[in-house]
Amino acid sequence: MSQNIQKQLSVKYLIVAILAIFTVGFHIYLIFTGLMPNLVSRPLHLALVLPWVFLLTENENISKLTKYIGYIILICALYSSYYIITNYIYLEDQYGSLEGNLQYFVAISLLIAVLEMARRAVKLALPLTAAIALAYGLWGHYIPGEFGHQQIPLDSFLGTLVIAEGGIYGSLTGISVNVVAVFVILGAFVGIGEGGNAFMAMSTKLAGKLRGGASKVSVLASGFFGSISGSASANVASTGSFTIPTMKRLNYPPSLAAAVEAVASTGGQIMPPLMGAGAFIMAELLNVQYSKIMASAIFPAILFFFTVWIGIDVFAKRYKLVAMANEDIPKIDLVLKLSPFFAIPFGILLYALLVIGKTPQFSAALAIFASIFLLLVDRNWSISIKEFVYKFLSACITASKQIAMIASVIICAGIIIGVLNITGVGVKITSAILYLSNGELYIALILTALACLILGMEVPTTAAYIICVSVAGPILQEFGLSAIQAHLFIFWFALLSTITPPVCGTVFIASGIAQSNWLHVVAKAMKLGIGLYVVPIAFILNPYLIKPDEFFTLAFISFIKVALGLWILSNALVNDKYKLYLRAVMILLALLVILYPL
Repeated sequence: MSQNIQKQLSVKYLIVAILAIFTVGFHIYLIFTGLMPNLVSRPLHLALVLPWVFLLTENENISKLTKYIGYIILICALYSSYYIITNYIYLEDQYGSLEGNLQYFVAISLLIAVLEMARRAVKLALPLTAAIALAYGLWGHYIPGEFGHQQIPLDSFLGTLVIAEGGIYGSLTGISVNVVAVFVILGAFVGIGEGGNAFMAMSTKLAGKLRGGASKVSVLASGFFGSISGSASANVASTGSFTIPTMKRLNYPPSLAAAVEAVASTGGQIMPPLMGAGAFIMAELLNVQYSKIMASAIFPAILFFFTVWIGIDVFAKRYKLVAMANEDIPKIDLVLKLSPFFAIPFGILLYALLVIGKTPQFSAALAIFASIFLLLVDRNWSISIKEFVYKFLSACITASKQIAMIASVIICAGIIIGVLNITGVGVKITSAILYLSNGELYIALILTALACLILGMEVPTTAAYIICVSVAGPILQEFGLSAIQAHLFIFWFALLSTITPPVCGTVFIASGIAQSNWLHVVAKAMKLGIGLYVVPIAFILNPYLIKPDEFFTLAFISFIKVALGLWILSNALVNDKYKLYLRAVMILLALLVILYPL
């Protein structure tokens, strides 16, 4: 009996591995061809991720009815994708208008599949928002007043969303196919080898002997790992499984251990060079070089981690937290052995991006090939073909699952953006916010920040950023902000929900690992992560802060000024030895230093 089960598992693993290789191979293949029509590459992208969501997602709580409904949706969506791929020439000539019952079936089945993908991959809020948007597009002409719209023919509305490039196969899906997926693959191959161990070893060597060393290791490791994962939750689950138990073993309060990891993992999404999926989308939406995004983001990201570092140091003094023991700190020879496993792929990536000016996709492909080659060897540079095959297949499977997760979010967000464009309601919302702000930039910033925070509470960061920037981005630019200021502001505030109640996803994950009350964790996390709330305002009022590539001296002066203010602010919030009135004065002084324009 056990042999039959093992045989079935082996067959299943083989099928999964083949699908994963095909998924990864397709996205790498696109980098070097680039001539595939959008109505072929994007439906293929969707078709490849569908099985990962409907068949290969492990969920013990799913009912049999839901499972079988998922199978039906999967089959219908795969057929519909096949129909679009094989008939794309004729569909392009229809200019986004459906013809015949079969095309209505294709459109409806794909929309249902995308909504259900998002529901299974993330939470209900995003597909529910998309469903409300669809309902508004279909019946919004019954709404009186400004927020109604003219009746849109059903064939045109559904056709634009499904067989044209105005919805689920729009530019956002193009970014998911051509850019995001490639960097997800890179992260998977670096992480599955010795790259992840290299991040941890280097962080421990650099910070382990400092006061509160284990917590500072967490900050560095999460910053390093976050630069490739782009997911705060993934950061907590991976680095937190090592750093939180280590901190607890060194007599850290469990709530502090969890708070450090939650905040540091959040910062991983804003740390160059990769910064997660949002940065690639930002580069595409702004139509700028990715190096421009990196240059603009580097000083704010360093300021965030500087603030966390200062807060940790103050906590370390309060709780008398000591350095890590010598036996817990890797020897320099181990660090040197491991460092090539991330230095080589990232060196190739940055050299191709910044020195020879290749596209992000091509640069990432070169780094992927280097990472695959490094899977052949272990830390002692011994070659093992068996280990290589296992690691290669594991990396492909991991990458495919992550591509499916991100694609589920981005494609569903494409429905919302599509409806906003078709109905013109985005312009009306923009006008309403402009009216409410009464011409005041600060009110517009507050309204935008609230929108990002509320949306980010139930929607992943990437989706919250995409939706908010499509509506609020033009508003902020009308107030005189540069496009990159507006986008970075919105992206930072889309992150707030990771540590801000009531959702605060990273806090819940970290408190679970630390076995601590989440309310105690979130209280410390918001103090440590105060930079997440303040730095976006700082680079609005100090625009040189995000222009080191153009005005380095002024950018550096702004950086020092804001860092000084954040040092004062962090001490005021964390150090309870100061009298209450003194802390209040320090907070006011800090805000004056941070926010006063240069």
